[in-house]
Amino acid sequence: MTRYEAIRAVDRANLLDDVLAMPAHALDALFRVESARLEPVDASGVLVCGMGGSAIGADLARAAFGPRLQRPLATVRDYALPVGTRSDRVVLCSSYSGNTEETLDCFVAAGELGARRVVATTGGRLGAEAREAGVPVIPMPAALQPRAAFAYTFVAAAEVAAIAKAGPSLRDEIEAAARRLGERADELADRAAELAARLDGATPVIYGADLTAPLAYRWKTQMNENAKMHAFAHQLPEMDHNEIVGWTGAGAPFAAVFLADPDQHPRKRQRIELTAELIAPGAADVVTVQTEGETRTERVLAGVMLGDLVSLELAALRDVDPTPVDVIERLKDELGRP
Repeated sequence: MTRYEAIRAVDRANLLDDVLAMPAHALDALFRVESARLEPVDASGVLVCGMGGSAIGADLARAAFGPRLQRPLATVRDYALPVGTRSDRVVLCSSYSGNTEETLDCFVAAGELGARRVVATTGGRLGAEAREAGVPVIPMPAALQPRAAFAYTFVAAAEVAAIAKAGPSLRDEIEAAARRLGERADELADRAAELAARLDGATPVIYGADLTAPLAYRWKTQMNENAKMHAFAHQLPEMDHNEIVGWTGAGAPFAAVFLADPDQHPRKRQRIELTAELIAPGAADVVTVQTEGETRTERVLAGVMLGDLVSLELAALRDVDPTPVDVIERLKDELGRP
């Protein structure tokens, strides 16, 4: 079977093409941030308000900055801003559809607080309210699944953080990473097929630390949405103080995936090795995946692309179309869409 053939057999809406386009999306996202003509501001930090695929970009932007982050860059997944939020924070409201009710509430709350607001969206109510209030909008392209717009939310969060002086600009790293990621696509696809084959028939539990903690969560959510399967995520060292015990009686249905990174604390890297060894007798499989790339930004983007491809390979193995998320749409209808 040729590369991607199994995925394309179930992928009716060509989600695979959007995943493979991630490098191009990252470069396009830089242009779109420029088009918003954001003015630099000396802020105390940045809050990114969003849900699902519109929020994960901020988590991974924070991971890409790592120790270079000079002021807080936090993600808000809720209907309200955190208690005690200062008015000198920049608040980026990120909603691909523009109709995410939690993000709309945060947009209003940030306005009432007097915080500087920025919006990233394709339109919807959020786009309309932002333009009416004179709030700058970073436009995102339509016709993507929100989870496939990751590069746009990642770049928006990173660039807004730089504009707010929370960290250095990652523009050069993003451009270089996008170029190399395009060259590595087939290599990542082959690795994804190998990983999916090992995880097939098991429930994956993905573990990360430092840079890979939010990456583990991205892998989990992509398996949930694309492969329509349970998957779980946790991070070290916390899991070594509780969840590790569960593996002594877990039995074969669970497989562990450890995401390692060169910048992880040496003790955390040692914990990954020892934990993998200790839980192996109670696991269907134990896999360690090492991030690769010249910069933190490249390792984040490559790690996301690899995880997305793994989820598509699992969808193919389970014979499910990765695009539809009918239960989410039903929930929104039952709640009453904004």
